[in-house]
Amino acid sequence: MSSSAASGSHVSVPLARVVLVAATAALGGFLFGFDTAVINGAVSAIGEQFQTGPVLLGFAVASALIGCAIGAWFAGRIADRYGRIRVMVIAAILFVLSALGCGLAFTVWDLSFWRIVGGLGVGAASVIAPAYIAEVSPPVYRGRLGSLQQLAIVTGIFVALLTDAGIVAVAGSSTAPWLLGLEAWRWMFLSELVPAVIYGVLAFTIPESPRYLIARGEMGRAKEVLTRYVGGDVEKTSTDILKTVQGKSDRPRFAILRGSTFGLLPIVWIGIGLSVLQQFTGINVIFYYSSTLWQAVGFTEQDSLTITVITSVTNIVTTIIAILLIDRVGRRPLLLVGAMGQFVCLAVLTFIFATAPIENGEPVLQGAAGTTALIAANLYVVFFGASWGPVVWVLLGEMFSNKIRAVALSVAAAAQWAANFVISTTFPALAAVGLGLAYGIYTFFAFAAIFFVLRFVRETKGRTLESMLDTPASARARASGDA
Repeated sequence: MSSSAASGSHVSVPLARVVLVAATAALGGFLFGFDTAVINGAVSAIGEQFQTGPVLLGFAVASALIGCAIGAWFAGRIADRYGRIRVMVIAAILFVLSALGCGLAFTVWDLSFWRIVGGLGVGAASVIAPAYIAEVSPPVYRGRLGSLQQLAIVTGIFVALLTDAGIVAVAGSSTAPWLLGLEAWRWMFLSELVPAVIYGVLAFTIPESPRYLIARGEMGRAKEVLTRYVGGDVEKTSTDILKTVQGKSDRPRFAILRGSTFGLLPIVWIGIGLSVLQQFTGINVIFYYSSTLWQAVGFTEQDSLTITVITSVTNIVTTIIAILLIDRVGRRPLLLVGAMGQFVCLAVLTFIFATAPIENGEPVLQGAAGTTALIAANLYVVFFGASWGPVVWVLLGEMFSNKIRAVALSVAAAAQWAANFVISTTFPALAAVGLGLAYGIYTFFAFAAIFFVLRFVRETKGRTLESMLDTPASARARASGDA
């Protein structure tokens, strides 16, 4: 690898080198998953420790989502002003503070505060990882490398669940005193210190985004990064980047997103639509409430926990499948197949729950109905994990132009967290009316997702980030589905 790229020669980059950089950035996704899932094993102990009612306990659990939306909203502006690496370091610090604060909490109120702090880190990580990975990846590998974010998220969830289970197994129960006299549930939160510190340290070892460097006028450093990690015709790429970021600082950050379509550029609305539809098909109901859900319809507690673990492993396996397919098949076909598959699975679940006999206010799945529901739920996770889970994050990292990427991704990610909050908080009320109603709503949005992809999503496979434009002509092409 040499500076010969400056003369217009084509530079090839070893995949292993780019994978290491992308994997470091994706550690933010691991902490994203770990932080949101680690409280699962501590909920009962927190309620007992602080003598909280169900409403206050529910707020303590959901409070992190408030921080997620705020962190996502501001991360793009901070990244554009101070750089992508600094946002990663800030996120790591927030994770460390949250782990310490939650682990040493005195009341449910300061626990909730520290959960919000951790949410700020999650929100920031959810924005910066896909943006950064897209900006340092060769176009031919960008989909696979971008999918590392989702793989890291689901792995983080799985490791958090295993950590909780391991601590309880050693301590005896989540409320039992353990190391240093602290209750086991506190160590669930403190365990996050390890990946958070590793993330912060490794963030200093990776290069700054070449798009950010060129926007700051540091062309020499940017070319070095392009040569070592992106490859191709570095001179042409750097010139193209310069053209797309010129004038970037002439307007307030969010003003650059303004357009004629309800106040925003069409591409921003497409990003928001993808984010909202990813959540509105109910994926987090499976992960947040699955154990409770399966118990409610007749499975034992042990069987429900086993099903939850199987679902988590299924999500990891299908994300790996997506990584193998995304740069071969493309983003748009995966989204279409995923939406169709989710629609069928959710329709089956809707029918089963709507027609199940009711005992003590809860549906009871008898005979083949229980097996069918279990298969449909896990197939739903398969379709989501191989499509909408990773592909939406990949698209959000690459579909916006250089001029608006970080800020537009912030808006889309904030919308995703808001949608997550809506789905998570409304499910108990919907389920109280009837699980058939809840899953019927998710089925409707899966159906809507099919037509959204057909109408608005444009294929980005193999395209350079500099070819992503936000002009009226590109919007029309996007609307017609042209590549």
